[in-house]
Amino acid sequence: MNSATRITAVTPSGIPGAAEVRVTTPGGTSAPDAFFFYAAPPVLQSADPVQGPTAGGTVVTLTGSNLLNAGAVLFGAANAASYTVVSATQITASAPPGTGSVPITVVTPGGTSNPLAFVYVVPPTLTALVPSAGPASAGTVVTLTGTNLATATAVTFGCSAVPFTVVSDTKITAVAPAGAPGPVTVTVTTAGGTSSGLPYTRTAAPGI
Repeated sequence: MNSATRITAVTPSGIPGAAEVRVTTPGGTSAPDAFFFYAAPPVLQSADPVQGPTAGGTVVTLTGSNLLNAGAVLFGAANAASYTVVSATQITASAPPGTGSVPITVVTPGGTSNPLAFVYVVPPTLTALVPSAGPASAGTVVTLTGTNLATATAVTFGCSAVPFTVVSDTKITAVAPAGAPGPVTVTVTTAGGTSSGLPYTRTAAPGI
């Protein structure tokens, strides 16, 4: 007992929902007009996507249960994300900057959820194109060399997305599209972002 007007008590375990709070003294038992609400712990079932760039900013949809009244969404032990509670079963969160593989958890009055893994992907780089020039017609196979290319989702020549094959984390082969003579910028997009560009030059066919 703290005073004649205040008591501090430790809640026992309980089931989700409202529980009556009563106080008994030599003078009797208080009326049942005070309640304590047990909140069910949050549960996470899925995250989509499960990877994104180290710079952050990936919008991740978290699906689960008991997600209302979320007080925090964490990527790692203390890396808080901005988020929106969509419903009791869904939250959208913007991944903060980070590195490596980290657990995503949601904190509510009911406790902290189980973790789901999120992987930060290092941005790709391009260091060479072989060949770096070709005809204005389509079909030239170009080997792109660089780093962090394994999760490539697109290769572009200028504004044109082209077919490609990931050979390794440092090599991609792509088929150059047709286009006007002159240079175009080649980039690779991965889960880690878009690389800086390298020039590929199309050469006009000789006239006769």
